[in-house]
Amino acid sequence: MDTNDSLRVASLWHLMHAISQQLSPTTGCSEIELLEADTFDLHIFQSLTGTKLFVVCEPGTQHMEALLKVIYELYTDYVLNNPFYETKIPIRCELFDINLTQAIQKDRVALLGR
Repeated sequence: MDTNDSLRVASLWHLMHAISQQLSPTTGCSEIELLEADTFDLHIFQSLTGTKLFVVCEPGTQHMEALLKVIYELYTDYVLNNPFYETKIPIRCELFDINLTQAIQKDRVALLGR
């Protein structure tokens, strides 16, 4: 996805998340964690600070919750500690990108057993 598509998906997801909290028949329902579709799964992780991260993957992909937690750790280590980062804009941090790619490759290798 390009940046504009990512922003659109994030905006839609944020809206669905807010609506689901209001429409939930269960009191205390706090968030959607997984949206399953025919062609993709969308997993979300919301930190205690309210930061939401999501990943779009193939249906049935395992261990996305753990991967999202690793991504959040990378976000806090490399993005939030970057003095040039401004909230509410797309992340542009080379160290974050490098470590994110490594984490995804490591997760892929672990899943495939290679």
